[in-house]
Amino acid sequence: MDQVKKEGYDGVEYAITADTSDAVLDNVWNLAEKNNMELIPQHFDTSSSDFSEHCDLYARWMERIKKYPRVKINSQTGRDIFSFEQNCALIKLAGPGVIHETHRGKFSFAAHVTKQYLESIPELRITFDISHWVSVAESFLEDQTEAVELAINRASHVHARVGFPEGPQIPDPRLPKWQEAVDKHIGWWLQIANRNSKDEVLTITTEFGPFPYLTHNVSQWDINVYMMRLLKKTLIPVSVPQ
Repeated sequence: MDQVKKEGYDGVEYAITADTSDAVLDNVWNLAEKNNMELIPQHFDTSSSDFSEHCDLYARWMERIKKYPRVKINSQTGRDIFSFEQNCALIKLAGPGVIHETHRGKFSFAAHVTKQYLESIPELRITFDISHWVSVAESFLEDQTEAVELAINRASHVHARVGFPEGPQIPDPRLPKWQEAVDKHIGWWLQIANRNSKDEVLTITTEFGPFPYLTHNVSQWDINVYMMRLLKKTLIPVSVPQ
């Protein structure tokens, strides 16, 4: 946490699994308070294909996190194999204050599919990780502008991973060969920042992930710090948690 603070981050997004102990959670929140850092708990690991069991596990996770102060909750919600009605039930179960991440394998795995949920649930807010949609659609979504614009208008949190048509994460955003992909994503993020309400703090996680997301012999930490500095330079006064 000290290193995160020293690099200039305002907070941390912390992934919590069903196996994460209460002692670990208490320690993370104590460290955040000690360092004056904000926290965004992240849900991602509810994966049961049995809908009833899935609901129970998801509800248990949400109940468990209630006692911890946070900026917002980021959730990878539902399954791509569940019906529209089932995924809507999970979104409703999560309740207000939960931001639902656009992610492969979840209800929000593709731009055109997520558009249906956004149109049907006016209060639905999302974590905008468009790298997954770029990969799923094998394009920079030039022919899905309506879906992308709707998502931009409903984004409360951003995952600043950069995708490309054949994968959800480019090997290194510092290399000139990936400049087109970086510019495409920055363009989307700028639209979110410019549209964002003054009453709502837009948060951004620099979310370049480890192997197998990270395919080259480069430092994950260095890439994320590079992205954080690029975002602060480009999107100030937006707040940028890790």
